Amino acid sequence: MSVEAKICGINSPEALAAAIDGGARWVGLVFYPPSPRSLRPAAAAALAREAAGRTIRTGLFVDPDDALLEATLAEVQLDLLQLHGAEAPERVRTIRARFGLPVMKAIPVAGPEDIEAAHRWADVVDRLLFDAKPPRDMKDALPGGNALSFDWELLGGTRWPVPWMLSGGLTAENLAEAARISGAPAVDVSSGVEARPGVKDPKKIAEFLRVAASLK
Repeated sequence: MSVEAKICGINSPEALAAAIDGGARWVGLVFYPPSPRSLRPAAAAALAREAAGRTIRTGLFVDPDDALLEATLAEVQLDLLQLHGAEAPERVRTIRARFGLPVMKAIPVAGPEDIEAAHRWADVVDRLLFDAKPPRDMKDALPGGNALSFDWELLGGTRWPVPWMLSGGLTAENLAEAARISGAPAVDVSSGVEARPGVKDPKKIAEFLRVAASLK
């Protein structure tokens, strides 16, 4: 069985087409203005309409309040909410119940204590995503998409009550090793398929998805 893949930070029709044509199970639309991949709702809505029924449309939010979620969902059709901030388990539970959509919680990882802490969210989400925690001294660090990785062995052999995926510093070149070491059944990539921050490269997307599909 191949490794399933999510292409995050989709912000152009060309990138979306490459993701869908390559077999991405998920595409991520970013609603976090500090990110170079962030979308205005109108642009996101057009991409979401094109992706409807072809892939799982995931909206990435960072510590959103209800007003932001309501306004976005009124304009953009999404299938999954990705929470990539410091949302506590109870806040995640509330969002999931109020908006009636499945939720994936991103867990920032630097060491084994972060893997252990992830159990706090395991019973209130539909999926977990393990991403690299940026160092405190990193300038202009984003919650994700920093081209950073963590020790994949921290996830090797772990078992979770919900599906999970690996993120952080992945590229077509290191994907096979990352999947082998971590045991990840699914992966998420953003910066690793870009020509420069915020600009997706359709050829890199296609190659990443080709490698993911080839993994057993």
